[in-house]
Amino acid sequence: MSPIDPSIPTREVYWNVPYHSLIYVFLLPTLIIGGYGLYRRVRRWRIGQPAMRFDRLGDRLDLFIKSALAQGRTVRNTYAAVFHTGLYLGFLVLIAATTVVAIHDHFKLPIMQGPFYLFFQSLFVDMFGLYVMIAVLMAMARRLGEKPPRLVYTSEANWILILIFVISLTGFFVEGWRIAVTDDPWGGWSPVGYVFALVSDSVMSDETMISLHRGSWWFHMAVSFGFIAWAPYTKMSHALISPLNIFTANLDGYGASLKEIDFEKAERFGVASLDDYTWKDLLDLDACTECGRCTAVCPANTVGKSLSPRDIILDLRSLMHEKADSLLANGTNGAGEEGETKPGDPPPIRIPILDEAPAVSAEALFSCTSCAACMEACPVHIEQLPKIIDARRYLVMEEADFPEGMMNVVTSMESRQHPYPGTAFSRDDWTEGLDIDVMADMDDPNEAEVLFWVGCGGALVERNRSTVRATAKLLKKAGVKFAILGREESCTGDPARRIGNEFLFEMLAKGNVDTLNSYGVKQIVTSCPHCFNTFKNEYPQFDGHYEVSHHTQYLEQLVSEERLEPKREILHRDVTFHDPCYLGRHNGEYDAPRHLLDAVARRGVHELGRSRNESFCCGGGGGMAFVDEPPDKRVNQERAQEIVDSGADVVAVGCPFCATMLEDGIGARKGDRDVSVLDVAELLLEAVGDDAGESEQASASS
Repeated sequence: MSPIDPSIPTREVYWNVPYHSLIYVFLLPTLIIGGYGLYRRVRRWRIGQPAMRFDRLGDRLDLFIKSALAQGRTVRNTYAAVFHTGLYLGFLVLIAATTVVAIHDHFKLPIMQGPFYLFFQSLFVDMFGLYVMIAVLMAMARRLGEKPPRLVYTSEANWILILIFVISLTGFFVEGWRIAVTDDPWGGWSPVGYVFALVSDSVMSDETMISLHRGSWWFHMAVSFGFIAWAPYTKMSHALISPLNIFTANLDGYGASLKEIDFEKAERFGVASLDDYTWKDLLDLDACTECGRCTAVCPANTVGKSLSPRDIILDLRSLMHEKADSLLANGTNGAGEEGETKPGDPPPIRIPILDEAPAVSAEALFSCTSCAACMEACPVHIEQLPKIIDARRYLVMEEADFPEGMMNVVTSMESRQHPYPGTAFSRDDWTEGLDIDVMADMDDPNEAEVLFWVGCGGALVERNRSTVRATAKLLKKAGVKFAILGREESCTGDPARRIGNEFLFEMLAKGNVDTLNSYGVKQIVTSCPHCFNTFKNEYPQFDGHYEVSHHTQYLEQLVSEERLEPKREILHRDVTFHDPCYLGRHNGEYDAPRHLLDAVARRGVHELGRSRNESFCCGGGGGMAFVDEPPDKRVNQERAQEIVDSGADVVAVGCPFCATMLEDGIGARKGDRDVSVLDVAELLLEAVGDDAGESEQASASS
C-alpha cells in the first residue's frame, strides 16, 4: 500500500484491523440467515389471492417518493417525526458510508479523499451517527416514560433500539481511538469522534487504545451483522417491507378500495380465512410498524368499543406467522399467481380468522363506521377498512350474522329499495310546491342537463328535506335545467355494501344503472356523499359512467360563474364545518363547502381541532346510523362534544347522515347552548334569497 499523502484529506481504511477480509466470510451466513427470514415472509404472502399492484408505475413511484422516502405521513406527528427521521436517515447515511469504504478499499477507487471525505465521510456521517443515538434515546424515553397507549410494548422493540444504539456508539469508539492514536490531522472534521479521542487521549495510553480499538471494531462488526441477520424476523423488517407496501398501495382512493366479488366463480363470499385475502392484504400485515396511529383515530375505539384497527392487523399477522409455516411445511400451498390450483397441487391453506382473536370478532368488525381514518393515519398505507368489510361480507352473506339494526336495514332495502324501515314518506313528497321535473313525466328527458339525485336520506328523512329543497331552489334560481327520478330512484346500495351484503349492493347498483342509462343521464348532482362516492367510484364497474358532483361542488361552481350571487353575509355567529368522511377522506374534497361558507359567514369558518383529512366521524357510516348503540359509546356524541366545546353556534354539514347524527348528538350534549346544525345549501339559500319566501335558516340568522 502506498503511503498516505498528508496534504490530501483521507485516512487508512481498516487501520489496526488485521484479517479484516474475514468480514466477507461472516457476511455470507449473515445474508443467508436474513434472506431466509425475508423468504419466509414472501412465502406466507403467496398463500393469498392475486391482486394487480404493479401497474401505473409512474403514480406508484410518486407515492413511494412522498410516503416512503420523504416520510410524508410519519412527519405529521412532530415528536415521532424527529426521532423516526433520525433513525431512518441515519441508517441510510451510515449504509452509504459503509458502501463508500468497501468501494474505496476493494475496487481501489480513491473516492475517500479530498472534500468528499471531509464533508460527507467525516462531518456528515458523524452528525447523522449522533442523530441516530439521540433518536434512539427519544424513542426509549417515549416507551419507558410517556408510554402512549396506542403503542405496542414488547421486549423485542426495546432490544432493537438498544442494538441500534450500541452499533452507533461502538462506531464512535472505533473512530475516536483511531483519531487519538494516529494523531489524525483531519480528525476535527469528525466532531463526535474527535471529542471522544480527546477524552480518551487524556486517560489512556496508545497501547490501551489500540487494543480497545481492535476489539471494539470486531464487536461493532459482530453486532451489526447479527442485527442484519435478526432483523427480518422482527418488526425491524418493516424497514424493507413498508416501502414495498407503500409502492403497492391502492392508488384509487379510499372510496374505491373495496374489492369486487365474482358471484359466478367465488367459492365463498367474503373472507373467512387468511387465504381468502389477497397477497397485498397479507403484505399489509407484515408492513405494520405497531405505531397504533390507526387505533388512536378510530371513532369506535375512541368511545370505548372493542374495535382496534391496529389489533386486527396484529392479530391477523400473529395467525399468519403461527400457522402458515407449519401448513406450508405439510405440503399445502396458496392459490398462486393465477388464483387457481392446478391438478395435483396441494390444497390451499385454510387459516380461519373469525373469532380466532378478540380483534377479529363479529362485535369488533361491526363497530366500524367505514370512515377510513385508520387508512389515512397509517404511515405505511395499510388498508384496514377493506379487510374489515371483507370479513363482514362472510358473516353477512354466509353466516347471516350481523346486528339487528343492520338486519332491518338489509330487509328494508330488499323490499323497499331504501334503508329506512317503516318510513311513511314517499320519495317525491319533498317536492311539494316546487314544480320539479320528474324524468318519467318529461317528453324529452335529455332536456335535463343534470339529474338531481336526492338519495334516501334526503327524500325520506324529514330533517333532511329542508336540505334537498334548498338545493333544488338554488338550482332553479341559477337556471339549471335539472330533473329527478322521483319514485324510480332507489338506494345506491352504499349501506348494503358497507354492512357486508355485496349481493344486495350489486342488485341495487345494476337496477339504478339500467334506469339512469335508459334516460341517457350524463351528469349527476347529489347532496349525499355516500351516493356521490358510489356513483363516482363503484358504479363504473356496472357500466355506470357519469360526471358526478357533490352539491357543494356544483353550487360552488354556480357561485364562481355568478349564476348564484350571495347578497349578504348572513351568519353573525361563529360557524364551523364538519367534514363528511365520504366527501373528505374518501374523495379528497375539502374546499368547496368552505368556499361557500366563506361567502355567507361574516366571521369566516372556525375550524374544529379535528378537521379536513383528520376529521372525526359523525358515527353514521358503515350501517352504524341504524344501530342502537349504548348511550356511553356513541360516536356522534363524541363529535358533538367537540363541536360544543369549540364555541361554534352553527355547525355546517354536507351529508344527510351527518345532519341527523350530529343533531341527535348535539341535542344530548349542548346543555344550555344554542347550537344549530344546518346544511351548507340551507345557509347558501338564505344568503342568495329564497324567492318562495320560506325561511328555512331562521335559527342561524341574526
